[in-house]
Amino acid sequence: MSNALAVSGNPTKAFAAATRIQQSLIAAAEERTLIWLAVRTPAWINSDHLTAIGFVSQCSAGMCYALSRLNPHMLVVGIVCLALNWLGDSLDGTLARVRNRQRPRYGFYVDHITDTIAALFLMGGLVVSGYVHPAIALGMLVAFLMLSIEAYLATYTLGKFQLSYWKFGPTEIRILLAIGNVALLRNPIIKIFSRQVLLFDLGGLVAIAGMSCMLIVSAIQHTAQLYKEERIV
Repeated sequence: MSNALAVSGNPTKAFAAATRIQQSLIAAAEERTLIWLAVRTPAWINSDHLTAIGFVSQCSAGMCYALSRLNPHMLVVGIVCLALNWLGDSLDGTLARVRNRQRPRYGFYVDHITDTIAALFLMGGLVVSGYVHPAIALGMLVAFLMLSIEAYLATYTLGKFQLSYWKFGPTEIRILLAIGNVALLRNPIIKIFSRQVLLFDLGGLVAIAGMSCMLIVSAIQHTAQLYKEERIV
C-alpha cells in the first residue's frame, strides 16, 4: 500500500516516508497506467480492497499451478490470476497516494506480510504441479525472502525502499511467469546439451542465481554505505 517506515520506535511520533526506488524496464509506463487507473477507480473501492485482491489472486495462482497437474489449461487461469495480482498489489499504494489516504505503518506492514504469505502459496503450488523440482522451488522461496529482508532492512536503516533490482521488479517477474505458463502448455521439457530438463527448473535456477547476486551486491553496497555514514573516529 504506502511505502513508508517509522524513524522512531514511538508510534505517536511522525513517520518519514522512505524513498521509493523503482527503475524497472517498464516502470515509467506502469506508473502512468496505475495513476490513470487510480483516478478512475470507483470511490467505494479502497486500498484495502485492492490489497485483498492482490493477495487472493497470488494465492489463487498457486492453486492454479497445483490444479494444472490434473488439467494443464489451469495455467491459463493462472495467467489471469497473475494479472489480477498485479492490479491489486500495484494499484493499492498508488490509489492511497492519489487520494492522499496513506497509512504509512499499516500500509507497509500489511502489503509485505501478505506478499510473504502469498509467495509461500505460489511456490507450494509450483511444487504440487510437478513442473519444478521441490528443492528448486524451496531455493526460489528462500532467495526471495532473503532479498526481501535485505530490502526491508535498507528501508529502515537508509530510508530507501528498493522496488527493483537491475531493471527487474515484481511486474517483470509476473510477465516472465505468464510467458512461462504459455510455454508450459506447449512443452514443459526442454533440451540442453542433449539432456532433457524441466523448463521451470532451468528458470528457477536462473532466478535463484539472479536473486542471490542481487542480495550479495546490495548487502555489500549498503554495508559500505552505513559504515561510512557511522564511521567511528
